[in-house]
Amino acid sequence: MTLANYINELLYRYDCVIVPNFGGFVTNKIGAKINASTSTFYPPKKKLTLNAYLQHNDGLLANHIASVEKISFEKATEKISIEVTKWKEQLETSLVKVDKVGTLTLNEDKQLIFEPNNNSNFLVESFGLSETESKEIKRFNEEVKTLPSLEEDETKKVIPIFVKRAAVAAAVVGVIYTGWNGVQNKQQQKMLASQEKSLEKKIQSATFVIDSPLPTINLNVTKEEGINFYIVAGAFQVEENAVKKVEELKKQGFDAKILGKNSWGLTQVAFDGYKTKELARKELLRIKETVSEDAWLLEK
Repeated sequence: MTLANYINELLYRYDCVIVPNFGGFVTNKIGAKINASTSTFYPPKKKLTLNAYLQHNDGLLANHIASVEKISFEKATEKISIEVTKWKEQLETSLVKVDKVGTLTLNEDKQLIFEPNNNSNFLVESFGLSETESKEIKRFNEEVKTLPSLEEDETKKVIPIFVKRAAVAAAVVGVIYTGWNGVQNKQQQKMLASQEKSLEKKIQSATFVIDSPLPTINLNVTKEEGINFYIVAGAFQVEENAVKKVEELKKQGFDAKILGKNSWGLTQVAFDGYKTKELARKELLRIKETVSEDAWLLEK
């Protein structure tokens, strides 16, 4: 197996593979991208570069060769050295192809130039993904044309005669309708007047009797002297619910009471009343933490 194959295997598992006394192949992960001009999608990959300053032997490549070929570390290092010498000699006259990794050349200043193989993707997570070109979608716009009517010519001939006869008939019908409409309107007015009088008599003589009226709820709404601050537990549209809430709070140890109705017609229920705002605020915090977060302070 050649040195290029060993480098190729290691690039799938490591971000950097150093070839002693030559340079290090370094990978950087890049995300998926799209070429808008060609509508081509590229999957995520490892971008491969060559750092000529990384020449020390970190042992990664030599250990891998020794493990695969079952030879000593020293022999693996010697094998790498021989291959590197061949690369350097070949670069003096031509390029060096590192199979599946890329190509190596020297420029006019004898600097090492590396061109990665774009067909190789060393990112394991992108295994099986390849470049995909999206075909252009062409939309067909169908133009709808109106077909001429077959009876158009015949209609043009008939219209003048028909219009004249229709105009005369309309005039006659209009005279007859106007006369009949006037008679009909008078009859309708008399009928409506009679119905209105009958309805007024029924309304005046109507009585409303409730056989089973609802029981009366007596709300004891009193304002204690010197108490101007109340912690409100809720406001109820149905007074029975307000009474139930008071009984519920009294069972919990509160001196609950009904404060009366607010401007929206809802019956307000308070946990208790207090003479000072400081005391009311202190109790409000306790109630919010232990009983109800919706409680609020009312000043009367």
